[in-house]
Amino acid sequence: MNELLREIRNCKVCEAFLPLGPKPVIAAHSKSRIVVIGQAPGRIVHETGVPWNDKSGDNLREWMGVDKATFYDPEKFALMPMGFCYPGRGKSGDLPPRPECAPLWHSKLLDAMKDVRLILLVGRYAQQYYLRDTAKATLTETILLFDVYLPDYFPLPHPSPRNNIWQAKNKWFTEKVLPELKTRVKAALI
Repeated sequence: MNELLREIRNCKVCEAFLPLGPKPVIAAHSKSRIVVIGQAPGRIVHETGVPWNDKSGDNLREWMGVDKATFYDPEKFALMPMGFCYPGRGKSGDLPPRPECAPLWHSKLLDAMKDVRLILLVGRYAQQYYLRDTAKATLTETILLFDVYLPDYFPLPHPSPRNNIWQAKNKWFTEKVLPELKTRVKAALI
């Protein structure tokens, strides 16, 4: 695992497309129990090198009911984005994750983790990649029917504060999905 992480952190495959240059952000351990597959690092995460080190990370930890110490323990959580480097800014937010990372690294990482009990697919990019034809037509429908994908995957919306409007419109997320998420996270960490 250490050699694999070193290779990933030295990757320059999509360097020509990265406005701030390559700086892969990943946290994993061979004993990781929960894998969080998100989009790509934002600018703050790129600068600090710490995954989910922003408001989205605060929201995600709150959704799961875990503190920072637990979340940043790689024997408990692997933090693996679809794109490992900050992709740059677009017209309405960050650009999509670079498409090279997941096919190049994900299966190697998952194969190196022997005790994974739960995989969280955070956001549409992770859901489309992993759920493929079984993903529903919309992110909302996929998350509403989250239990269809269990025990293999637990789909979630992106925890960005920009999604507060979505959460306000979909009260079932707080009432139905988050309690089940907390239960499954707690069980996976035992």
